Amino acid sequence: MSNYSLLIFDWDGTLMDSIGRIVESVCAAAASCDLPVLDENAIKGIIGLSLPEAIATLYPDLTDAITAEAFREAYVAHYLALDAEPAALYPGVIEGLQQFREQGHQLAVATGKGRQGLDRVLAGQGLTDFFDVTRCADETASKPHPLMIQEILAHCRVEPEQALMIGDSVFDLEMARRAGVDSVAVGYGAQPSEVLHAYSPRFAINEFSELGRWLRSVGTAEAGIYVG
Repeated sequence: MSNYSLLIFDWDGTLMDSIGRIVESVCAAAASCDLPVLDENAIKGIIGLSLPEAIATLYPDLTDAITAEAFREAYVAHYLALDAEPAALYPGVIEGLQQFREQGHQLAVATGKGRQGLDRVLAGQGLTDFFDVTRCADETASKPHPLMIQEILAHCRVEPEQALMIGDSVFDLEMARRAGVDSVAVGYGAQPSEVLHAYSPRFAINEFSELGRWLRSVGTAEAGIYVG
């Protein structure tokens, strides 16, 4: 095993294929509140933030608290309607996570979702008790503030250099950098790899299975075992 004893995963766009639902729900909420429906890429650019921060970023001129709350309620209602049929995990996620546990890694989730939303999808996927710790944006500071990672490190009694953050947004990678934690960029989620590269990830993956192969290669190199 590599020196990364703790693997911290973002949820949407990293483990679960839910980016399309988030975009659709933001557009539906905007329409219901008579706000401009924004470009898909602009919406993808806020995925990872807490919902209040995402709304404020997308609509900085929206100072009416009543309208902001109506937007939040419309977003949640539309997302829940879509979630009647749960979104799928990306290919290889369950198998990969199980292998990481068997290899002795601690596993955590750091997400911009609220606690109620994360607990709902974990239950739907049969993963309620799977992770060592999960942290949500409505119970700590929103990404990219490092507090979410710092709380996970404290819970798992792990030093920053022993942890790895895996995420698909600049907020994930910036949060990791602020916490002194290495990161892996996920290129199949909300934001393209070329955007994430600016945040100096250790590695970039375009499918989940690549993470396990890279971790094994890192562990082999650290053990002084070379093939060639």
